[in-house]
Amino acid sequence: MALGTIACAVISLGFGFVFPSLIPYIIDDVIGNRNGQQLPLVIGGLIGTFFLRELFNSLRIMINNHFEQNVIYDMRQDLYKKLQRLPIKYFDQRASGDLMTRVIEDVNSVERVLIDGTEQGTIAILSVLGVVGILFAKNATLAMATLAPFPILIGGALLYTLTAHNRYRRQREAASAMNALLMDNLQGIRQIKAFSREDHEDQRFADRAEGLRKGTLGVMKAWAAYSPSMAFANSFGIGLVLWVGGRQVIGGSMTVGELLGFVFFLNYLYDPINRLHGLNQMMQGARAAGERVFDILDQETERPDRTETLKHPIKGLIQYENVAFRYTEERETLSKVNLTAQAGEMIALVGPTGAGKSSLVNLLPAFYELTDGKITIDQQDISNVSLSSLRSIISVVSQESFLFNGTVRENILYGKLDATEEQMFAATKAANCHHFITALPEGYDAHVGERGVKLSVGEKQRISIARALLKDSPILILDEATASVDTATEKLIQEALERLMKGRTTFVIAHRLSTIRSADQIIVMTKGEIIERGNHEALMKSEGVYAKLARIQNTTFIEEGFEKLSI
Repeated sequence: MALGTIACAVISLGFGFVFPSLIPYIIDDVIGNRNGQQLPLVIGGLIGTFFLRELFNSLRIMINNHFEQNVIYDMRQDLYKKLQRLPIKYFDQRASGDLMTRVIEDVNSVERVLIDGTEQGTIAILSVLGVVGILFAKNATLAMATLAPFPILIGGALLYTLTAHNRYRRQREAASAMNALLMDNLQGIRQIKAFSREDHEDQRFADRAEGLRKGTLGVMKAWAAYSPSMAFANSFGIGLVLWVGGRQVIGGSMTVGELLGFVFFLNYLYDPINRLHGLNQMMQGARAAGERVFDILDQETERPDRTETLKHPIKGLIQYENVAFRYTEERETLSKVNLTAQAGEMIALVGPTGAGKSSLVNLLPAFYELTDGKITIDQQDISNVSLSSLRSIISVVSQESFLFNGTVRENILYGKLDATEEQMFAATKAANCHHFITALPEGYDAHVGERGVKLSVGEKQRISIARALLKDSPILILDEATASVDTATEKLIQEALERLMKGRTTFVIAHRLSTIRSADQIIVMTKGEIIERGNHEALMKSEGVYAKLARIQNTTFIEEGFEKLSI
């Protein structure tokens, strides 16, 4: 498509050269000699060349449009695929609005310079070279006068190019910062209204918008000086040609028709130069945008070279052997953790906030890669297997259940895209959510809204449990799903969880003491280490931290107990 676009543009340009080439003949021979018979033929020929020029120009536009949209599609697809395969720690350090700006706006900036640079840049350069050759062939003296402004044009372009990059980078960063704040505020609109912080957020957005305004004005100010200066240099060249050419016409060494033809050719010289200046501006914007696009594309994906898969059937024996992990070099989150979960066991993790409970379970599906040690499933090292193989056997139900902005059906089937209606209904009934779903006006086709906003917390949790039931994985991770609901809803969710955990190796991050009494193992953690382990009865007899925690009166939530014990 790029070659087709260039070919059509070159042919169109060739037909465009016919008109200034015929000007001397029309002015001097046909009109000057009053040759009425030749005039209709010459004008008819000109109209024909104009038609062919615009025909090939139309073909160029159509091919170029397809080329442009295909490039945008491919770039966005590549960028989105790469984002999907980046490790979670990459997203921990970047705002969603910033990433959206890169996928939408920055891709457009890069695409424009790729397309226009390929077509207009190539044609502009060919046009300049072709016209310079023709002008020297016609009149070397006038051609030299034409080239007089070139040092100014080249020097101005070089100066603009060397100083523009930082301006455009600041502009792109400011746009990204504004979009990031916008997305954050839209997602937190309820909190903004709950705290009556509309005026505060108005000011925060105004500050970000001011940064973008200043960044854009910096770009525009430089362009406002650069573009007219280059245009004046072009006009100076035309004036110089008319002065030198006019003297030649007066002296009789050149005809009026030849001078007019020469001047018309100047349009095919200076107009492409102006387009090159515009492309230079676009190139500087694309450089800044390209840095942000390729920052994503150049990132290392999660385990790109793992092809080995877990051997099935999976029983669910899980072992942590001297596992260490840290998010940053400064602080160790987990230190030499050893843990064995037999197939089908329920493992409850308790401890104060920041003890490392979530980090421990997040290593199992390799949301983060461990720093040291080894984790095995059925004695297979998970660091050697592909992520798709590993994550296909693990289901996760978190405390804050995330639902996509779609229908109830789409969210449940996310657990198993090819599930039948009967399988879906069985999962929703087991999750105690079939009844309330069928009571919705549109039933399973009801839209849940962004992040499931149209449903209650308990309803979202039960849909998440149904989704996990449908996936039917042998290993389950639960971040206490009943911590933020009323007693009646808690009972329904607890019943659903019991069905979900049956026959599966389950890790439960416990926030309520009532949840963990039936666990096969209770793991007590503080500061990234396991300080106690055993079932409820054994730990009560040991008179350790867990026993003291369980005996604290009126303590429902485990974190409250740890605060009272000052652990």
